[in-house]
Amino acid sequence: MPLQEGFSIRGYPRDRGIRHSDILVHTVFDAPMDLPAALPEPQESSPFRLLAPERPFAPVIFTSAHSGRAYSVDLMSGVRLCPLSLRRSEDCFVDELFGAAPHHGAALLAANFPRALCDANREAWELDPGMFSDRLPDWVNTTSSRVSAGLGTIAKVIASGEPIYGAKLSFAEAERRIFTYWRPFHRTLTHLIEDIRGRFGYCLLIDCHSMPSATQGRRTTTRPVDFVLGDLHGSSCASRVTRAAEGLLSNKGYLVRRNDPYAGGYITRHYGRPADDVHVLQIEIARALYMDEARIERLPAFTFVQQQMTDLIATMTRQVHDLIG
Repeated sequence: MPLQEGFSIRGYPRDRGIRHSDILVHTVFDAPMDLPAALPEPQESSPFRLLAPERPFAPVIFTSAHSGRAYSVDLMSGVRLCPLSLRRSEDCFVDELFGAAPHHGAALLAANFPRALCDANREAWELDPGMFSDRLPDWVNTTSSRVSAGLGTIAKVIASGEPIYGAKLSFAEAERRIFTYWRPFHRTLTHLIEDIRGRFGYCLLIDCHSMPSATQGRRTTTRPVDFVLGDLHGSSCASRVTRAAEGLLSNKGYLVRRNDPYAGGYITRHYGRPADDVHVLQIEIARALYMDEARIERLPAFTFVQQQMTDLIATMTRQVHDLIG
């Protein structure tokens, strides 16, 4: 599919840490259907894709920090897991589910790099010292709960607990990944927020993720949750924002829960500052609604769920001025 008409590069602020080629406007639907037996071919050489309308008419940003699937040779060095196991850490296809954001005046920032190898929803320097062959600097955060779980900025394990690497990494490799992938993503997100708040006076960021089925492979009589909305228990965005998203999804027949078990990650904690007119809501969507979790493939219902998310995008962008304005 060619680039969508009317989408072009915006004049967002630049700094020395971001190359012009880092900021792309590119349709998320160009990627071929992923094969379950192998890693996908890297779709971009840039750390992320930025889809934005020529003139933003809604002060809203959508982010997808965990849907990246560009498994480059340098990132795969030393990885011991099979491709299918590694890909189960992705928020697969979430960037596509929310790909209509620019049609409704909002920006979509999506990471191209895989979260299993560099996680944009962590602090820059959450690292497990046991993963590295050399001593980490004293200023590195080695004691967070994410590090303890093996899920720091450079993850030690995938969600199932299997180790990712067959040998220890160097701290220089962690630095390279953080400067090459993590930092450009967050610098661009910071610039987007500043630009939108400067234009409109306020900004709503919706951080989009997916969650595995807790009961995958087991029978249960309890209906699984379809969506979890995270607002750090009411501190990262106005309550009206959470209620609006919850109401829309509930009215569509989905089972929605707030903050349990996902109250919000680094993006929600770091950027959510309602007192400074920046509101952040995290959305977790159950993968079983739209994909085969075992084969990493889209289900026939994918298009329907994608349309439902487009309805969410349309509602939130249309109502944002009443919600936080």
